[in-house]
Amino acid sequence: MTLEIVLITGMSGSGKSVALHALEDAGYYCVDNLPPELLQSFVALEQHHRASKVAIAMDVRSATSLPLVPAQLATLRTQGVAIKSLFLDATTDTLVRRYSETRRRHPLSRSDDPDQQHALVDAIELERELLADLRENTHVIDTSIIRSSQLQGYIKSLISAPAAQLTLVFESFAFKRGIPVDADYVFDVRMLPNPHYETSLRALTGRDEPVAAYLRQHDDVEQMEKHIREFLDFWLGALARDHRSYVTVAVGCTGGQHRSVYLVEQLARFFGPRWTTLKRHRELDAI
Repeated sequence: MTLEIVLITGMSGSGKSVALHALEDAGYYCVDNLPPELLQSFVALEQHHRASKVAIAMDVRSATSLPLVPAQLATLRTQGVAIKSLFLDATTDTLVRRYSETRRRHPLSRSDDPDQQHALVDAIELERELLADLRENTHVIDTSIIRSSQLQGYIKSLISAPAAQLTLVFESFAFKRGIPVDADYVFDVRMLPNPHYETSLRALTGRDEPVAAYLRQHDDVEQMEKHIREFLDFWLGALARDHRSYVTVAVGCTGGQHRSVYLVEQLARFFGPRWTTLKRHRELDAI
């Protein structure tokens, strides 16, 4: 029986506990804050117990030994362990607000600093530096403006994707609410005709046929879709050969309701037969 491990890392306050709860609901045995030094012995123990699904969270509390993790994961993969790595991130402003609301202390903050706000920002930036290498080699999920239920849904969809091949994640978003920090590629489609200005279409979304029909009749929309497809077609093979597990393609318009949603649906449909493909609609999923 192949052991499947989901490794959750990321910024303190970014939602690792929410992610672990989602994995626990999905039938994973979950361990929080496992020291990296114990990873291989813990995996050996779970294999002895014939476990099939394990989720492990690691964070900056193990900062001194986190550099060990990439090599350990590579070794485990050579032993036939299926590993998916996820990194939860959020903007500094978001993390500061969350810590202020909960009145929790950041694990790297100094209790003797009289300027607590400044100390918190410094701790968050130090944490980013310490986790930079882990972030570089995993799939990033931006939790800045998504609800807990959205994050749980994202986690469950990601773990359901096959582990042995590249997974394409197409995400629509609204520029007015910020660019997703987890995006590998961002396409701005705000110059395309906007269904928002058609009264009969305003309340609909890019998943509705009247909006799709409106957008299909414009050559600019067709050209944008064609250019994105051609770009990805050209580079996806190279990304797969580079052993990338996930590639997130974000498509943004003004409100994240019509144009970006339509293009994400079209792109997912086009690439779906050849690649494992997931869809996210950041603004619609929040409703």
